[in-house]
Amino acid sequence: MRLVFAGTPEVAVPSLEALIASRHDVVAVVTRPDAPAGRGRKLRPSPVAECAFDHGIEVLRPGKPREPEFLARLTEIAPDCCPVVAYGALLPKAALDIPARGWVNLHFSLLPAWRGAAPVQHAVLAGDDVTGACTFLIEEGLDSGPVFGCVTDEVRPGDTSGDLLERLSRSGARLLAATMDGIEDGSLVAVPQPPDGISLAPKITVTDARVDWSTPAMRVDRVARGCTPAPGAWTTFRGERVKLAPVRLRAGDTALAPGQIAVERKVVRVGTGSHAVELTDVQPQGKRMMAAVDWARGVRPEDGETFDAAADTEESS
Repeated sequence: MRLVFAGTPEVAVPSLEALIASRHDVVAVVTRPDAPAGRGRKLRPSPVAECAFDHGIEVLRPGKPREPEFLARLTEIAPDCCPVVAYGALLPKAALDIPARGWVNLHFSLLPAWRGAAPVQHAVLAGDDVTGACTFLIEEGLDSGPVFGCVTDEVRPGDTSGDLLERLSRSGARLLAATMDGIEDGSLVAVPQPPDGISLAPKITVTDARVDWSTPAMRVDRVARGCTPAPGAWTTFRGERVKLAPVRLRAGDTALAPGQIAVERKVVRVGTGSHAVELTDVQPQGKRMMAAVDWARGVRPEDGETFDAAADTEESS
């Protein structure tokens, strides 16, 4: 089939590479416009665009996919099918109607669970034991189209969202290529999603990523892992934000109040609503990520001092 691939971030690159290596012909790529990146905030092409350039593939970068110029060019290309991975913009019906066999999305959940922008993060936050990826035919509803196929993956105890998404991006790439094969030869028929088991996975905001030390240690652990690498779990200390890497659970360690910091020679412990957790790395505001013990050595928390105390005082005044 003649394919036009739509995707933007690094997580979409394995799928693009798998399709380039397949028996199908990737004739163009659709991606988001160049965006500021790095310390200098210079405009840079998306990872998908850079991969397409490396392979000599035409790149389309509409500001919005409803633009007449984009729709006209897509019509000229006349793709048989448009596979999609994390493109990042809603496709209008005018675009959905162009490819003869539709737009097929690779979504990183076991639909109908976790429809939305952040399925992997929500799977980690919810403590799911198993997740996966599905390919489905895009409709105008949110991730509601009929499903072609799925792969599953175990959510391991130490998995961050980044770890899980990296694995799913590779197994999902193989699934997407196989889905294109099945659509072409007629061996795959999309099956409607069941009406039960629907859950939503909206984008994780910075507010969502704030650690609530009054919740159980398991919840603190899930927030830290689910928000790594982005947007990053955080708390405040003496009124300034501190970003947190994933923590270690310390079952049975119940001597500390929620948010209370205890510094030992090689360990920094923090109390939660159940038992303490051990900090691994932290990033103070305006500084680099560092070992928690090095941070504590510099700020020297007082006996009984807690995270969020200063911020809570300011917010209540």
